[in-house]
Amino acid sequence: MPEYVNWLRHASPYINAHRDCTFVVMLPGDGVEHPNFGNIVHDLVLLHSLGVRLVLVHGSRPQIETRLAARGLTPHYHHGMRITDAATLECVIDAVGQLRIAIEARLSMDMASSPMQGSRLRVAGGNLVTARPIGVLEGVDYHHTGEVRRVDRKGINRLLDERSIVLLSPLGYSPTGEIFNLACEDVATRAAIELGADKLLLFGADLGLIDENGRLVRELRPQQVPAHLQRLGGNYQAELLDAAAEACRGGVGRSHIVSYAEDGALLTELFTRDGGGTLVAQEQFELVREAAIEDVGGLLDLISPLEEQGILVRRSREVLEREIEQFSVVEREGMIIACAALYQIADSDAGELACLAVNPEYRHGGRGDELLERIETRARAQGLNTLFVLTTRTAHWFRERGFVPSSVERLPSARASLYNYQRNSKIFEKTL
Repeated sequence: MPEYVNWLRHASPYINAHRDCTFVVMLPGDGVEHPNFGNIVHDLVLLHSLGVRLVLVHGSRPQIETRLAARGLTPHYHHGMRITDAATLECVIDAVGQLRIAIEARLSMDMASSPMQGSRLRVAGGNLVTARPIGVLEGVDYHHTGEVRRVDRKGINRLLDERSIVLLSPLGYSPTGEIFNLACEDVATRAAIELGADKLLLFGADLGLIDENGRLVRELRPQQVPAHLQRLGGNYQAELLDAAAEACRGGVGRSHIVSYAEDGALLTELFTRDGGGTLVAQEQFELVREAAIEDVGGLLDLISPLEEQGILVRRSREVLEREIEQFSVVEREGMIIACAALYQIADSDAGELACLAVNPEYRHGGRGDELLERIETRARAQGLNTLFVLTTRTAHWFRERGFVPSSVERLPSARASLYNYQRNSKIFEKTL
């Protein structure tokens, strides 16, 4: 129970932040078929209950393949896009129609003793996506394969204002009454851009973007995406990443890639500080900056445990408020997770690096090095030539970064007179 209470308390800022926001969620056909689909529906209903305006876009690729195989038809692709001739379009319409009904049915459940109890939500849709044919490319006729021409922004917003979940299928209609098979990624991206959505959430098979070493990439800027696309080639992970970056370039605040196979992946990504997938965003998720008076509370939370252990010298709130301009901080989603201070030593061209601290949960991400670089840059800008540091527990860390052993005698007199012999700190210095 304490663990649940703690999680809920930490989630409350995100609950408030997400209320009345518009999220576009893309779930591929593979995700609808996966055993975890029921849990995803429950999580979507929870988001709706918390006041999130939801647009759900579903895919249908495996369902189309099943119908083609049942009719003895061979699927045809060019550059990764399905060629939709008349016979294939019949399979597409059949697959999309049955999927849509199945999704609406799951979202309409109101069973006792289930997460759906009392949800009483409405699912709405219609001819909200206008499409045009891709036509003939490189001599290949795509027939009924299309691309999004326009999304009915006013119509969707009206449905969202009425507290409906808007369900968009990968079909589009032309002004002449033609039907086109669309990529669900295209529908989701264009819907997110035209609605000015706060988030685009893309479900895939993996936790998010996986790098060449098999590790999850937690955060990217859109300008970093092309290098990953080149590495990934044309696989589905690349399609998701490209869609995420395109949405951000189109004005969507943040795009997230999460796993449809991982129970709770959507909630973990949205309601925890570190998330569980890959975030693509224009703004920095984590920021190194100079401290402001509003950061005093966060600094106290960070350094107080280290002061209790005797690692840092005690600083009261009043001292921090008075010396706040000396501090640089690392901020992550509104939380101060690391800090360091630079004090210029009177009557000298030297400075002291002090109060370098990193939250224990974030000590393996190079934040200490980022802050050290920041402090050294600030010191040089102030015309300082030498940087001193006094430490009791982290001597090796500073030695690995170019600091050499020093002594009280080497300290400028203004600082040497304040040296605490009881604390017996080791002294190191570095020439800038």
